Amino acid sequence: MLLFGLAPSAHAQLGESTALFLRIEPDSRAAGMGNTGVALADNANAMFWNPAGLGFQRDMQVGFTHASWLPEFDAGLYFEYLAGTAHFDGIGTFGGHVTFLNLGEIEVRNGNGDPLKVERSFELSTGLSYGRQLNDNLAVGGGLRFIYSKLSPSTDEVDGQASTAAMDLAGLYRTDPFVVGGTDVTVSTGMNISNIGGGMKYDRDLQAMPTMLRLGYAVTMDFDEYNSLTLANDFTKQLSNVDYVDCERDSNPQTQEQCSDPDTWFTPIFSSWSAQPGERNADGDITELSVAEQVTMGVGLEYWYSQLFALRTGYYYEDPQNGNREFLNFGAGFRYNIIGIDVSYIYTLEQNNPLANTLRFSLLLDIR
Repeated sequence: MLLFGLAPSAHAQLGESTALFLRIEPDSRAAGMGNTGVALADNANAMFWNPAGLGFQRDMQVGFTHASWLPEFDAGLYFEYLAGTAHFDGIGTFGGHVTFLNLGEIEVRNGNGDPLKVERSFELSTGLSYGRQLNDNLAVGGGLRFIYSKLSPSTDEVDGQASTAAMDLAGLYRTDPFVVGGTDVTVSTGMNISNIGGGMKYDRDLQAMPTMLRLGYAVTMDFDEYNSLTLANDFTKQLSNVDYVDCERDSNPQTQEQCSDPDTWFTPIFSSWSAQPGERNADGDITELSVAEQVTMGVGLEYWYSQLFALRTGYYYEDPQNGNREFLNFGAGFRYNIIGIDVSYIYTLEQNNPLANTLRFSLLLDIR
């Protein structure tokens, strides 16, 4: 709930899985364009958006992103992402990444309330990705990652730590440039199914991974050798299937067994295309989310001048019954020689949103 600013009473789709830090967009460039990137995926951060994008890359790159997370809480949370790629002729392009979310400190006390020790809480993911170009226009890719989560110290009663593995499957298609009204145009379409995994088990109940389906397109218009404009549009759906029962109110043993046995691995890819539980209404009953209401949308624009300086903006929307995140993004980028610097900013459309004023800073080194 802290990660995505959900209301305390929410029972939204986002809450039906664990390791939600895997959904945090690590790329300041795409984050400045309304969280769009599945059809762009043209740098080291492609491992998050679409690992098939690695197949079109030939340079060795290293990227790093840092963000103070949920700054409105002033809780010392921060997010960091490190990625690197290398191309091998005749084989393809490989990438590695590390994702880290610091969740602060927890003070451990005994039954009398006396402090015993202080431990850090964090979540960590590390993995490898691969992309290969099949022809001039099409590339495929995938990835494997290991996830470790330490939400609280483990005790005799509760285990606050869990780990698992997950994989990604992706594809990316780019047209050859064609001329429209004297302007060179390139169209890209991408798809990525990320975080396909077996779930995580902190205590007794297995919790599903945030398996995500991301589809999108991007249109780049090169007006001349100095000016270009890109329009990108992403649609995202979480592929999690939850039995439609009220787990908090129904104490029936069979109900509780259903609540603790979510679909995992490849099953949600096919079983999640139905109504899912949303937030509670005024009467305390769980509402129903249609498939359309489960889809989030981002749209963004990026303007480049001479491939040196970029300005970006975007809009992100999520249904009010499915997390209710709605905000504008702004960003800028700079490229010179082997160095790239990007920054993005979130402007929320409602007051007191914990995501307000979130800044991301990214560094990209292009080692030719």
